[in-house]
Amino acid sequence: MLKGRISGLPRVNADKMQTLDPSTFITQLKHGIAVIDTGFVRERFDASYLIVENGRGAFVDTGTNHAVSRLLAALQQQGLGRDAVDWVILTHVHLDHAGGAGLLLQQLPHARLAVHARGARHMVDPTALMKGVRAVYGDEVAARDYGELVPVAADRVVVTGDGFSLEVGGRKFLCADTPGHAMHHQSIWDAASRGWFTGDTFGLAYPDLATPLGAHVVPSTTPVQFDPDALRNSVNRLLTADPQFLYPTHFGAVTDAQRLAGQLLAQADAMVEVAMQLANVPDRHRRLKAAFEEIYLTELHRCGSVLSDATARALLATDIELNAQGIGVWLDRKKG
Repeated sequence: MLKGRISGLPRVNADKMQTLDPSTFITQLKHGIAVIDTGFVRERFDASYLIVENGRGAFVDTGTNHAVSRLLAALQQQGLGRDAVDWVILTHVHLDHAGGAGLLLQQLPHARLAVHARGARHMVDPTALMKGVRAVYGDEVAARDYGELVPVAADRVVVTGDGFSLEVGGRKFLCADTPGHAMHHQSIWDAASRGWFTGDTFGLAYPDLATPLGAHVVPSTTPVQFDPDALRNSVNRLLTADPQFLYPTHFGAVTDAQRLAGQLLAQADAMVEVAMQLANVPDRHRRLKAAFEEIYLTELHRCGSVLSDATARALLATDIELNAQGIGVWLDRKKG
C-alpha cells in the first residue's frame, strides 16, 4: 500500500520523533504486547506491535523507515537490548507495514525477518517497491514519507507458510495464510492472548471511528490484489479460532470479533455490488469514491456515531481513494 497524505490531514513530523516522550506513542496492552504509533499519516493511524516474553522480543509490522526510532525507543522503554529481539514479523509487504523492515533489522543483530513467500523477494530486493513509490508520488514525496528502502540480507529472511510456527521467549506464534487484501498477506495467531495480528485482512479500525457499539471497521481494498471471495474466507477462518482480541495494524487492539466481521463483510459486499453496477461507466473512479463514502457514512450512522459527516470524510479520505483504486483494478481483472 503506497499510502501517503491524500487526505491532507496533519502528519506527525518524522524529524521530531526522537525528541518525543515515548508515553505519547506507546500504549501497553495485556499479555506483554505494546502498540507503537509509527507516526505515519496521522496519530493512531499506523501501528507496530512489540511483543515481550521472558526477556525476548518480536515486532509485528514496522511502519516506514521514519518509524524505526520509535520502535527502538519502545525497546528501551521495555528494558530490552537490541540483541534481545528474535523476530521482525510482517503481515504483508505494503510499505506502511514493511517499509522500515530493512532499516530496523540493521539495528537488531540477532533478529530474523518472517515474511510470506510471495513477499520475501521484495524485502531482499526492494527495487520494485521503491520504483512504485517514486512513480506514484515522485522522488521528493517518496523521500519524505518513506525514505530509501533498505534491503534485507537473504540469510536473515525466513519464508513462512500456512501453519508455520515461531517462538519468542518460549511463546509460540502461528502464521496463517489470509489473502483477500493481498496475496502476500498472513495473519499471526498468539495463543497466549488468544489474539490475531490481522494486518489489513480484518479491515481498518481507527480509534477515531469508534461508536457507542465499540470499535468500528472499514474494509481495505487497496491495489492491486483485492479478492472479495478470498477476503470472506480469510475473515471466517480467523473467526474459527474464537479470538478474544484482534490486533489490526490500523490501529490497536479491538474485541468483539464476530460483530466486527459482520460489519466488515457487509460493507465489502455492498462495495462489490455497487462496483459491479458501475463497472463500465465513463467516470467510474469518481462514482466509486462517492458510493463508498456513502456506504461508510451510512454504517457509521447506523452504529450511532457522533462524528460529523465532514470529520468522517476527512478520516476516511485516503482509504476511500485507495479502496476505489483497488476495486477498479479488481473490476478490470474480471474483464480480462
